[in-house]
Amino acid sequence: MGGLTFGTFRPPRQSCIACNSKLAAGEAGTDTDYLDSIYVTTVAPLRIRRFRTLWLASIFSNIGSFLQAVAASWLMLELTDSATWVGLMAASATLPLLFLSLAAGAVADMFDRRWVLVIAQITMGASAAAMAILTMIDRITPGTLLALGLLLGTGLAFNLPAWQATVPDLVPRGMVASAVALNSVAFNVARAVGPALGGIIIVVAGPELAFGLNSLSYLGVIVVLIALARVMPTPDREETSMVNAIALGVRFARFTPAFRRLLNLAALFAATSAVVQAILPNRTDELGGGAAEYGVLLGAMGLGALGGAFSRRRMSERLGGYTLPVSIGLFSITTVAVGLSPGMPWAIASLLAAGFAWVWTLATLNATAQLMSPEWVRGRAMSLYTLSFVGVLPLGSILAGWVADRIGADGAYTLLGIIGIAVGFIVAPALRIPSLGDIETPEYEENRAQPDHVVTVGGPVMITTTWNVDHRRLDEFLEVMQEVRLVRLRTGAYRWRLYRDASNPHRLSELFLTVSWEEHLAQHRRIDDASAAVLLRARALDIDQSPRTTHRIAVDVEDPENWAELVAAHAEYHKHDGSVPLDGE
Repeated sequence: MGGLTFGTFRPPRQSCIACNSKLAAGEAGTDTDYLDSIYVTTVAPLRIRRFRTLWLASIFSNIGSFLQAVAASWLMLELTDSATWVGLMAASATLPLLFLSLAAGAVADMFDRRWVLVIAQITMGASAAAMAILTMIDRITPGTLLALGLLLGTGLAFNLPAWQATVPDLVPRGMVASAVALNSVAFNVARAVGPALGGIIIVVAGPELAFGLNSLSYLGVIVVLIALARVMPTPDREETSMVNAIALGVRFARFTPAFRRLLNLAALFAATSAVVQAILPNRTDELGGGAAEYGVLLGAMGLGALGGAFSRRRMSERLGGYTLPVSIGLFSITTVAVGLSPGMPWAIASLLAAGFAWVWTLATLNATAQLMSPEWVRGRAMSLYTLSFVGVLPLGSILAGWVADRIGADGAYTLLGIIGIAVGFIVAPALRIPSLGDIETPEYEENRAQPDHVVTVGGPVMITTTWNVDHRRLDEFLEVMQEVRLVRLRTGAYRWRLYRDASNPHRLSELFLTVSWEEHLAQHRRIDDASAAVLLRARALDIDQSPRTTHRIAVDVEDPENWAELVAAHAEYHKHDGSVPLDGE
């Protein structure tokens, strides 16, 4: 599904009466404390008109997607009578994600996400329309059907990170987790209705009607996106190359320890939880059930997921920092219960409980990733999150099938469930993922000066800063420099080192590189308030509290630039964002 962005949300202070009127009108202006105390229910985001409108449109679009999935698989089976072709068709929706996720995240950050989403929705809608027309005129072939499925999957790959990256811009910070849970509600409502409706449509009118309805289902989202794009301001976007944009996203994740740990936990959960749906048909057969019982088991998990979406907030409030360990652990316990179930009733009850824990876990993981990510890199951060979870799910499914072939489906559920219990109750606490209430979302002082700079082409750029440090504070200095290193690398530097003077071991120089002068200027804009505080602490550790910075730009000796204007206004950044003063000030 899709979404839109309206720039970073900054709630102004106002009265509770004003808050109510603005929320009713669809504006996101509320007082943070007021939100925390009043708007704490799961349905609170639906009070905001733009989120509510898009959410309603997404329900119909998700239903259309399930109609599409059922019809495409059925048609492929009729065309080929091959399980391999059917499997390829099922994989076509997510396969492009594995190859395009990082690029899609970069696009979501480089361009206006609203129009990225519009183009993605149009691409998916056009693919479904082409399937409908070619099927109706009896010109569809297996290769064409698969190619159109891959085209639709390409649109989905660009849609997902842009959609996920916009949730914190659509609703206040205190509602992000509830908004994610509501998106899960929309998906699970569609999952409960879509497949059954798709089967009826195929029997009554054929797969071409299902394709056509799916194509029409994208129109609602497109209309909402275009309407909102016309009335909301366009956020500024940084200009850079695709390769550098992707590299920046990877470095952000690598050098933001809490976010990196979150990606690891998401991947581990995907690998161990995939067994539940991957080999559920096999487990259904072991329990003596058929297609009808398989549908009942899937429905039980879907029903539990709906309950989990509406109970997530209360569970999170009670568990706090233990939310992820407990929810992952409970899901894994229900996985073991499915494997040990003596009959269908026990399996149904176990999957009902699994649905609750599934949504608790995914909503918390997703909201945590969004709140940890600054706006300038959120699309790339969410693409990495999607890749770490969605990308690992197929691998987990393959693992589950391999294990089931050797010890049976019941054994696979039990074994992988036990491993999941260890992930939940041992690994998750060790990773120290902060609770939603404790996440320090990057903030930027609105009054911080952003002076105009001379734009020049050049790079790479080498920045060096030298301190004279009191030997009694050397250990303190080195500790601070560990934090400085992370700040530099997650905001744009691609290399960082600390050197000491051979003749004076207490004179130390920091050196880092950026790919260009433009990238270094962007690096200044990415320094959030917490990072600025780190730089100020480092600055204060010089004996005279006046370390000096120099900037060196690589020279093309065959075609040197005019450097006279290069240094204009750059010192202003160093005066206002906590950076060290320039050499010569």
